[in-house]
Amino acid sequence: MRHEPEKTTQVIADTSAQCVDLQAILEELESIRTLAKKMESDFGREIAATDPRFRESAKNLVHYAALRHFDLRPLQKKLARLGLSSLGRAEQHVDASLKAVIIALHRLASDANDEVTAVNTEFADSNLRLDAHISDILGPGRPGRSSRIMVSMPSDTASQPVMVEKLLDSGMDIARVNCAHDDEQTWSAMINQIRQVSDRNDRPCRILMDLAGPKLRTGSLGPGPRVLHIKPRRDALGRVISPKRLRIVRETSVPPKKRMYIPVAGDKAFLASAGDYFAFKDTRGKKRQLHVIENDSDSVLVECHRPAFLQTGTKLKLHRRKEGEVMKVRVGDLPALEQPILLNTGDDLILHKGTAPGKPAKMNAKGEVIAAARISCTLPEVFRYVRVDEPVFLNDGKIEGVVTSVANEQLGVTITHAKAAGSRLRGDKGINFPDSDLHLSGITDKDRQDLDFIARNADAVGLSFVRSPDDVRELQSALAKYVQPGPGIVLKIETEQGFNNLIGLLLVAMQSYPLAVMIARGDLAVECGWERLAEIQEEILWICEAAQVPVIWATQVLESEAKKGRPSRAEISDAAMSQRADCVMLNKGPHIFKAIRTLDNILRRMQAHQSKKTATLRKLSIAGVRSPATDA
Repeated sequence: MRHEPEKTTQVIADTSAQCVDLQAILEELESIRTLAKKMESDFGREIAATDPRFRESAKNLVHYAALRHFDLRPLQKKLARLGLSSLGRAEQHVDASLKAVIIALHRLASDANDEVTAVNTEFADSNLRLDAHISDILGPGRPGRSSRIMVSMPSDTASQPVMVEKLLDSGMDIARVNCAHDDEQTWSAMINQIRQVSDRNDRPCRILMDLAGPKLRTGSLGPGPRVLHIKPRRDALGRVISPKRLRIVRETSVPPKKRMYIPVAGDKAFLASAGDYFAFKDTRGKKRQLHVIENDSDSVLVECHRPAFLQTGTKLKLHRRKEGEVMKVRVGDLPALEQPILLNTGDDLILHKGTAPGKPAKMNAKGEVIAAARISCTLPEVFRYVRVDEPVFLNDGKIEGVVTSVANEQLGVTITHAKAAGSRLRGDKGINFPDSDLHLSGITDKDRQDLDFIARNADAVGLSFVRSPDDVRELQSALAKYVQPGPGIVLKIETEQGFNNLIGLLLVAMQSYPLAVMIARGDLAVECGWERLAEIQEEILWICEAAQVPVIWATQVLESEAKKGRPSRAEISDAAMSQRADCVMLNKGPHIFKAIRTLDNILRRMQAHQSKKTATLRKLSIAGVRSPATDA
């Protein structure tokens, strides 16, 4: 049957008019605009204090707060029935969206005006502003991918330009340097490598340096035995499928960072040649051999085909095959193994002041606990703000407990959740008191020292654990003493206070330029509750788009792939959702290059389906969808 467009359109219009009171909708929309203008006036001083490039953005942020003051669900249904915008994408241009709907309603009521062109201009201007804000702090995007990729820098990049080159080639756009680790010498070497490789290959790369911030962490643990466990790779049946490689180095030399090594006394070991081997008995009395692969005079590369345990003082016998001689070598001082504290549900733990190394619970001959496990806290001044019965999370939420006693020198904690076989607590692991009103300075003494380096070397500085507008002002004041323009600011939202104060944080931070927000989902999930994380990250995306401030989506993106070489299905979905942000951060790992390439692929594909939080209706390629021409 042939359609009759004019008649159908009239029926739809008549039906809409019967079901919807156009004048009532217009009054609702005008009341929203009235409140928006009032709030713009109320926040006039804060808006006027923002950087001129953020002035219009700040106004829009306040307009958005007014818009969300109302329950818009009934109104949205009415607008949808009229085929009009339901304001679901009004974040970036609130007033223009309201005016556009009002103009359309007037036209439906035969009262259209000539403001359409001006409204279209406002939409275009807001899009251009956001694009400029993104580029100014995150750098240029790559062809076919608007979301940038940030990578936490491994320490090895300080001495390995090839690694930096592979990171950039894989798709990295921003390098993140965490000031909680390493030192200025290492940071300088890392940044020099990044700048040189970036310039040489014409691949722009911005550098973000995160302040360590007032992070509560566990202190050091008592040293364990000085033992080296050599573990060749095995298959699922326990059979060795590849030997373990490690290096023999001089006891007086600095060992390679994070690489397995054997320090030895004297120079005899360095007479070894490829084909020679070191024979020894390990700590269990097992006979083992280390086969020499190469000798570069500074170290000897060896491989072990069977599991072994070496300790300080173990005697090695170097068998030099060509010379037909055997030489004795002694293993030097091995680094002491950290002795973690094993905690089970129901166990007691003492968090204490001071620097005394932590130690596990003390048991008597009957296996009864006579002294609880103990470990220090890096910021014991928080003890005065913690109360009995408040929860505490350890190791990024993997261990849960409740405060049972509070004293000047220590806190008593009872573990309420741990793995069935017990959870290991190590040094330098996070401590969270999500329900405690902690009064912590936004910038620590260490942060102030690090800012001198950051201001001279970084494109942006990350403000960790930001809680209140005063924290932002403190950073702005500290940066004001350096050459301007200084580095951009990234607000890391990782506490419940920071989330609750987001609008106030943004209005103060917008007095500086450029600016971005990081959704630091690790601590944020612990602080606010795992079940709330999805909701919270959505709200942060909304607020930041209203402020026209770029967003960085961070923590555990494709973590299984970066660490183990294969992502989980949930991580793939999470990475796809991350495309709505302007930048996605990956943490370092042995398979980081593969993880970057995977993320790059996902972001490019999702860009065809999603722009920010708006679905784009591209042509479907799903199986079973055919064009009319193929239906015959």
